[in-house]
Amino acid sequence: MKTNKDKLIRHLKIIEGQVRGLQKMIDGGTYCIDVITQTSAVKQGLSNVEDTLMEGHLSHCVVDQMKKGDTGKATTEILKVYKLKRK
Repeated sequence: MKTNKDKLIRHLKIIEGQVRGLQKMIDGGTYCIDVITQTSAVKQGLSNVEDTLMEGHLSHCVVDQMKKGDTGKATTEILKVYKLKRK
């Protein structure tokens, strides 16, 4: 988990820098397509963070819930994450 946490923090710091860069781009009147390209990179970065979090949750938390016999909670969480990812 420590390795994933460090990896997630690193990715979030990169995204934070990208968002600050977006603010500067808009403030500076940067060409729209260049701004859109950067927003796309931010969205992809956040999607990668979500994927890493989901993988960890499914492979640890949900598996533990199932082992303890709490399949209802596990199923509910899997469906919730699935619905969130579809948006």
